[in-house]
Amino acid sequence: MSSHVEPGSAGDEGFTSLRRPARPRAERYEMGRSLRERSPRSDMAQWRPGASRPDPVAQVADSHEGRLPWLVPVRVGRMIANPYAFLRGTAGLMADDFATLPHTGITPVICGDAHLGNFGFYASPERELVFDLNDFDEAHPGPWEWDLRRLVVSVYVAGRVNGFREHECADAVQHCVEEYREQISDLSGRPLLARSFDQLNVDAMRSAASKASFRDEIERAARRARRRTSDRALPRFTERRDGTRRLVTEPPVITRPPDGDRELVEEALDGYLNTLKPHWARILGGYRIVDVAHKVVGVGSVGLRAYVALCEGSDPEDVVFLQLKQARRSVIAKHQHGALAWHRHQGQRVVEYQQALQTVSDPLLGWTTVGEHQYYVRQFRDMKGAILVEDINAGALADYAGICGYLLAKSHARTSGASMIAGYVGGSDKMDESLARFARTYADQVERDHTALVAAVRRGQLAAETA
Repeated sequence: MSSHVEPGSAGDEGFTSLRRPARPRAERYEMGRSLRERSPRSDMAQWRPGASRPDPVAQVADSHEGRLPWLVPVRVGRMIANPYAFLRGTAGLMADDFATLPHTGITPVICGDAHLGNFGFYASPERELVFDLNDFDEAHPGPWEWDLRRLVVSVYVAGRVNGFREHECADAVQHCVEEYREQISDLSGRPLLARSFDQLNVDAMRSAASKASFRDEIERAARRARRRTSDRALPRFTERRDGTRRLVTEPPVITRPPDGDRELVEEALDGYLNTLKPHWARILGGYRIVDVAHKVVGVGSVGLRAYVALCEGSDPEDVVFLQLKQARRSVIAKHQHGALAWHRHQGQRVVEYQQALQTVSDPLLGWTTVGEHQYYVRQFRDMKGAILVEDINAGALADYAGICGYLLAKSHARTSGASMIAGYVGGSDKMDESLARFARTYADQVERDHTALVAAVRRGQLAAETA
């Protein structure tokens, strides 16, 4: 296994000066191509758990350290729903497994949790609906292969959960890798600045879909996303009480924070304003916090602290919902830096790497500290939406997997190493076939691990509840 950082990776000191000459792209391409000798593309197909592989149930239990105890059963309840839900909650387990596999040593900034459910719609600063990676809690410099491996496994597992045939799951994976290869090759040939503006809006996404069923799902998902705005959230999440608008509670998903936490959150949001561009800080300064609640989000994040702040402007109907989400050290970090904490503020890490990987980002993205915990802050209702994987057929899954592969390559190319990755993956379908074999074998592993977690719940080792 390679653990070094190749020239041009995210750890390269070349990004700290404008006076160093850039290494020619053709040379970087050949450097990537030469890595096949040390790490053949056929090796990408390999997965066999070692005898020392930790017990997956113990790993899940260990991941609950530091989470709110009363929400841990909710997290477990969501993870046992099916193997795909289990996969969503086990980014750390998968990173530990991938760390035992060969990799090229090319380490751009990666998502760290690149499964199908972490791509979605959101509003650009110009209020256009775009589609891109949208979860960066684990973002960190790391092996690009880990993102692609996690993505293709999620494709295969989702296909199985939906009842698709094995060859249909494999076809979807191969299309995903093919789109990744072609996009990384295309972007590696573009000027560095030009590749930073590549984005996917609804029209482009619809044009990329070959199946009518998936085009229909894009339209449905886009309509849902456009309705998810702060003004439309008012009747869903708030109520009038004693003349004041308040966030509604739905225990255990939405609850009142403990005594004293609201004041800490309000103080923290004042500090958050200092992390925004001055223009946006001035705009938000025209709002006032009227209520705060704790709100459970996602699968992997359940149990981490997450607040929603309702902010009201000069008119009762002029509102903004801000979400504060606890940020912890990335599951990738220990494999890159050992026990050392490279980032002083984990919320800042999430924000900066999100801005590196996304073409456009929420202009209200910032970070803060509440008590002893670090957070990033973003808009809660900002036209966010997702493709519902459980609602699509096999052809649509292949289309969707291809779009996600395309976007993952775009994100990697925005940071570093695109020419080297392009040289390594090449123009043939060897990577596609290797990763399809890997995805099938590792999907078996996910199913075994999920079965083990279900069994642990049934025998009372872990508590689970639905919410």
